[in-house]
Amino acid sequence: MLPSCLRHVGHDTILGVEKLADSCSETSSSTVTLGRLSRMSELDDRVSAWSSNRVAQWLQEEGFGQYVGLLCTHHRIDGLSLLALTEADLRGPPLSLTVLGDIKRLTVALWRLQMENKPELEELGLWPLDSLSAGLELGAPRAEWSCDGAEMRGCNGADHLCNRPVLRLRNSSSLGCVPRAVLCQTHSNGRFLQPMAGRLDPEAWKTVISSIYVFLVCGLTSFVMVVVHERVPDMRTYPPLPDIFLDSVPRIPWAFVMAEACGLILCYMFLLILLLHKHRSILLRRLCSLMGTVFLLRCCTMFVTSLSVPGQHLKCASLSYGDTWAKIQRAMAIWSGFGMTLTGVQTCGDYMFSGHTVVITLLNFFVTEYTPRNWNLIHTISWVLNLFGIFFILAAHEHYSIDVFIAFYITTRLFLYYHTLANTRAYQHSRRARIWFPMFSFFECNVNGPVPNQYHWPFDKPAFMKTLIG
Repeated sequence: MLPSCLRHVGHDTILGVEKLADSCSETSSSTVTLGRLSRMSELDDRVSAWSSNRVAQWLQEEGFGQYVGLLCTHHRIDGLSLLALTEADLRGPPLSLTVLGDIKRLTVALWRLQMENKPELEELGLWPLDSLSAGLELGAPRAEWSCDGAEMRGCNGADHLCNRPVLRLRNSSSLGCVPRAVLCQTHSNGRFLQPMAGRLDPEAWKTVISSIYVFLVCGLTSFVMVVVHERVPDMRTYPPLPDIFLDSVPRIPWAFVMAEACGLILCYMFLLILLLHKHRSILLRRLCSLMGTVFLLRCCTMFVTSLSVPGQHLKCASLSYGDTWAKIQRAMAIWSGFGMTLTGVQTCGDYMFSGHTVVITLLNFFVTEYTPRNWNLIHTISWVLNLFGIFFILAAHEHYSIDVFIAFYITTRLFLYYHTLANTRAYQHSRRARIWFPMFSFFECNVNGPVPNQYHWPFDKPAFMKTLIG
């Protein structure tokens, strides 16, 4: 059917009809083109299509211009990344914002932007967000939270790795399934706290407590070594025990000095890593807590059982220090010399188990754990120093083989158990952890997951080190 302008067609109007038809065709084509342009404009207006420059403009408009360089330039946050950004991302590395007011205001702005673009998030598969802000819709009925003492379980009935109080929705007809990030939160004084995933507080005061702990344990160890020296078995009555390694390998006089040299090199390596590591407070706290615990166990073993001297070259005999003050003075001498022969300290009777092996092994494990996996040269050097240090201890005939083996086993197991629990957060907040591992529960309660190996220069000068390391 022709348009109304073409219904009355005569012989003289054929040319006009053709012109009008061409005009209608051009009009239809223009309409299609304008529609396409409109749809393209709508696509360009979508937040997910924003460029980093557009995100920078949004940050300026919201009053966060000071973070344009960090978010848009350094981390190249575009529209899609902006929609997926959460408070945990702002708090944790690599952003690690520290101003609480800015974090909260920016989080609110992000919530508002996400809620305004909920259809777009659903289309992109980003809804519901795995965060508190997206887990509870705005305008939904207010949920009441209850705190159960039972261990947390996931929606599928499997045990959840977060032994925090279970959060249940009372107003729902059935037990709702709260997003994963929401489940692993603390519940204190009836208030639901914000997600803390990715946040690693230095908690320097806990590091100070752990340092005092290892300081006191070392003092106690020195005093026990003095007491043990008074009870050294007489070599004429109790000769050295049979030992396959000591009986097969001749004694090397300088070997024990080399063992202590290996320990010093490992110590310097760890101190350098500690200086440059971003989370140095957590590293030092873990080293002190583990070192103190192992040496506290060593105090018990060497006090309970006195082994005979492992070699005839050791001029060890029962030595009485008289009154308590003399024992304390001797303990202070051992303490100040770190129990090392390089500092002139000579001890007897402290055989079960080897303290030198504990220190060397623990330093090796800390060096390899808190350096990137691709630093193969550093890891190889660390392990070579560890193994050669153990060999030199045995070659010097300063300890029985069982002393070194038990020291290595106990140290490695405690290190692995501690870090496995800390990295998985399986028992940090459970009653079992507070009973059996009270110190671990205290030191690690606010450390969320594995500690990332990030480095930065802690001083303002020299500037090139700040630029080189970060």
